[in-house]
Amino acid sequence: MAFLLTKTTLASHFRSHNQKTEHSIYLPRRGFYIEPGTREKTLLAEDAALKPFKSYKRSVKQLKRIGDVLTIVVVAGCCYEIYVKATTREETRKQ
Repeated sequence: MAFLLTKTTLASHFRSHNQKTEHSIYLPRRGFYIEPGTREKTLLAEDAALKPFKSYKRSVKQLKRIGDVLTIVVVAGCCYEIYVKATTREETRKQ
């Protein structure tokens, strides 16, 4: 019996949720801009103690480029190995 009650409340929840979303289409999705408070400003401010641990854009870009090159080299090596194995297999079949 309790299962039937939860089933009906679940269905009514979905119905009420659908009704809410139909009317909320006309509401703006973003809220108004609010200026951050003092606590948020202090949390967003730069900390001199953490400066040595920050990654810099130039080094990050260089590291990404090295990773991309290594990925291309590995993929090319795998393709070459597959090509070599396929050609050697064809040669052995012909003989």
